Amino acid sequence: MLRGLISLLLFAALALLGEMGIGIALILTFLLEWFYPVYFELRHQGQTPGKKMLDIYVAQADASPITFSASLVRNLLRVVDFLPLFYGFGFASMLLNQRFQRLGDLAANTVVLHKISSNGYSTALNVEAIRPTVPLTLPEQQAIMLFAQRSHTLTPARLDELAQMTDALVAKQPKPTQYLQGIAHWLTGGGRT
Repeated sequence: MLRGLISLLLFAALALLGEMGIGIALILTFLLEWFYPVYFELRHQGQTPGKKMLDIYVAQADASPITFSASLVRNLLRVVDFLPLFYGFGFASMLLNQRFQRLGDLAANTVVLHKISSNGYSTALNVEAIRPTVPLTLPEQQAIMLFAQRSHTLTPARLDELAQMTDALVAKQPKPTQYLQGIAHWLTGGGRT
């Protein structure tokens, strides 16, 4: 609706310039239609204004922030998703895969996710970066980062319970949750020089 309103206003204002104004309005509407979602997805944490209203956002399939090329691909393929009528191919694609991805999302390796609302616990992780004492595999690193990212959605007791599941990594730590959050902070670049 927002893009339609902007396009309507562009045509109304530029129509006063005659054929040249209509040509400029067509070019601006084209740019608006193709690059509006890309701009918002990159600058506003994967959310266009419409996605923000629905509390959803676009991310890479591994839940990392969307990249420029992925946003461009998924939005350029909206035309294919729209075919043959009213997003028919996109809808069929969503029904045929486990992540409910439309064709543009499959090509760009992106997913649309719901924003997680907080349960009243602090979303800020005020911990020092801690270098892990043992080498961590990539899946272990990812698990620790996801643990830290989702900390604000769990109770402190549940966080400690999950942290204890890492056994040797937190065996001698008096505060296992904060220790894992510190490692996550270090893994994401905190405290490195």
